[in-house]
Amino acid sequence: MTSYIDKVSGFINTYYIDPILHDEGYNIVNTLTWAIILGLCIFAVVKLLKKLDIQADNRFIASIVPFVLAGSSMRVLEDAGAIQQPFSFFLITPIIYFVVFFITLGCLVIAKAISEKWTGKSMETIFASMGTFWFLLNISVLLSIQTVVLPVVLIYILGLGTLITLFVYFIAKKIDFGILTDRLNISILGAHMLDASSTFIGVDMLGYYEKHVLPSYLIDLTGTAFVMYPLKLAIFIPVLYIIDTNFNEDDESRNLRTFVKMVILVLGLSPACRNTIRMFFGI
Repeated sequence: MTSYIDKVSGFINTYYIDPILHDEGYNIVNTLTWAIILGLCIFAVVKLLKKLDIQADNRFIASIVPFVLAGSSMRVLEDAGAIQQPFSFFLITPIIYFVVFFITLGCLVIAKAISEKWTGKSMETIFASMGTFWFLLNISVLLSIQTVVLPVVLIYILGLGTLITLFVYFIAKKIDFGILTDRLNISILGAHMLDASSTFIGVDMLGYYEKHVLPSYLIDLTGTAFVMYPLKLAIFIPVLYIIDTNFNEDDESRNLRTFVKMVILVLGLSPACRNTIRMFFGI
């Protein structure tokens, strides 16, 4: 019995606890686990939004973006050593996702309550303002403890990501592939092109390394992080096509479709922002 408990304890420590404590990144076991938890959370949050009478539309997604920036910059605070142990453990993936989620949820509830009493401003405007304030606060702290080392990476990453996104958009428009001319869909692809650009510049030019299982394997296999571009396109174009062609039955299905797209957007934009801010400050 003791031997069995030791084996289970060792398994949990190896694949879950140690990667968090030592910020070692991902392995196949915890990657699959976090993916399953994410899937369950999606359905739970969709139900929660319905209970709060909040529509997951494009305006709501736009209001979430400042919180993505805030969460990413808060993660960089941990990278910079601004947050000490044991509190720093709460800012390491995947725990930071739960921390950011509950802060964001709290702000959403407050914004909803304010908008119902203050009719001059929409909930989305109030909500986005809260996220923007949080993001600017994080950046202010970073500027006070760090020196801007590579401001040019901001231009390179935004430039590369935007150029490739526009290239895909104009091809889609030329061949009348409506999935990729949709504003939200091309924004999702753009977020992931920014992530690919930040990885490419960080790994190939600045000596950073990739922590995720599949990208890390492909980078090692090909010898370049440029592989992130075809990888992202090969994954997310079919995913967007499947989502758009299969979730049209009723309003609930369409709400779920929009929310899933929002999650995909966040999964691309969040690491793109974190990577860019890290390189900007040379962390």
